[in-house]
Amino acid sequence: MEYLAEPLSVKDFINAVTNNKPVLVDFYAIWCEPCKFLDEILIELEQRLNNKAIIVKLDIDVHPELKKHFSMMSVPTLMIFKDGELQWRMSGFMLTGEMEKKVLEFV
Repeated sequence: MEYLAEPLSVKDFINAVTNNKPVLVDFYAIWCEPCKFLDEILIELEQRLNNKAIIVKLDIDVHPELKKHFSMMSVPTLMIFKDGELQWRMSGFMLTGEMEKKVLEFV
């Protein structure tokens, strides 16, 4: 399960989002309570997607340059990338089924 792996470095982030599979990036902060709830949703989502997409997490406090680059005002912020291009973005979260439908739009 990639989502449970170590949070990404900037280099790993760039490598991940250039994948030809959709990559859902969870921009979070350890102090963020909604981010902790979102973990449960994304763990279930990763299982449901069965390797059709990649889900990773990135701590905005460790990488403030990405927070600034993407003009993030709040966490959690979710983004879907495919082939290095930002395809979709939202602040907050959806339930697992809604997230699954959204990610599958980019498969």
